[in-house]
Amino acid sequence: MNVRRYLVIYGALWRTSVTREMSFKGNFLLWILVDLLWFGLQLSFVGVIFSQTKTVGTWTAWQVVLLTGTSNFIQEVYQAFFLVNCTNLSELIRTGKMDFLLLLPVNTRFIVSTRQVDIPSFANAAFAACVMTFAARKLGLHPTALQFAGFAVLCVAGLAIHYSLMFLLASVSFWTVRAQGIVRGYYTLFNIARLPDEAFRGAFKAVFTFALPVLLVSNVPVRVLVNTLASPWQWLVLVGLGVVWMVISEWFWRLSIRCYTSASN
Repeated sequence: MNVRRYLVIYGALWRTSVTREMSFKGNFLLWILVDLLWFGLQLSFVGVIFSQTKTVGTWTAWQVVLLTGTSNFIQEVYQAFFLVNCTNLSELIRTGKMDFLLLLPVNTRFIVSTRQVDIPSFANAAFAACVMTFAARKLGLHPTALQFAGFAVLCVAGLAIHYSLMFLLASVSFWTVRAQGIVRGYYTLFNIARLPDEAFRGAFKAVFTFALPVLLVSNVPVRVLVNTLASPWQWLVLVGLGVVWMVISEWFWRLSIRCYTSASN
């Protein structure tokens, strides 16, 4: 019954978001175009790299295209559901709107995380899925049902990592009031996820594999599809880090709420 109640609430939030987007159709179409152009530049960058070399480590050109498509797909899905809400948390605190959300008879983190849905990002996620499909055909891939299931689970784990890390950073707003710079700074790290993991070495690779696991988020799902996953430990690390960062972000959120003194205090 409780789950059904939250689904009804989320449905209402969706309808509000769609109405808001359709009120400004020009802006809706423009954002789709801008994101598509940015995705096109990323693919062009892949072309530039492979005009100078045949492989990056063991990654071939079409494998990197598949990686870029997967990274963009995860990024757009994350952006559709959570990015606007994470970046707006500091404004809720600064303007006092957080006071009203705390009084609502629903889980506060749920309503803070899902208040708005970025509809244009779904169109761009669909385009990324088309690029992934085209690259897979070029590679002659025929994934099994188990590979598809593993790919989906790992993408969800990647989404959980991105959401947890960015929500944790956004929660710093309870002390700093404004944290858009921190949140946007992490968002730029998404671009690392579209690069082959074998392009990095040393401390940089260690940090972005274990501390901020953006390299794992898209590399591991793609390796599952192309059958180049050397060891199942990467599955376990990605899923495990997804769970760990969800727990840490929830702990930090509760700590932040306890320290909140409201805009009127």
